[in-house]
Amino acid sequence: VNLVESGGGLVQAGGSLTLSCTDSGGISIEALSWYRQAPGKQREKVATISNGGSTDYADSVKCRFTISKNNAKNTVYMKINSLKPEDTGVYFCNDPCAWGPWGQGTLVSVSS
Repeated sequence: VNLVESGGGLVQAGGSLTLSCTDSGGISIEALSWYRQAPGKQREKVATISNGGSTDYADSVKCRFTISKNNAKNTVYMKINSLKPEDTGVYFCNDPCAWGPWGQGTLVSVSS
């Protein structure tokens, strides 16, 4: 498994971003979670999509984050709306139990 995150950037508060996660080795992605690590804080799980497509979100991101999966592209997305400065951090994707190796993540910076 070699998950690669992309799509981060610098955005103003209130803006939107779509993050992508794909397996560079071509292994089929089944269940997957997005995690984020804010500066000086521990990594936290923010969204999960199951193999069947059901989703789950941390309370702090509900109604703003949307996780989705395109099986044909073997890619999991996370759309982030109404970005807040507290959403700033490095976003990673991994197995919902965090069993896989961590990638480099993608940095999201939200300016106020």
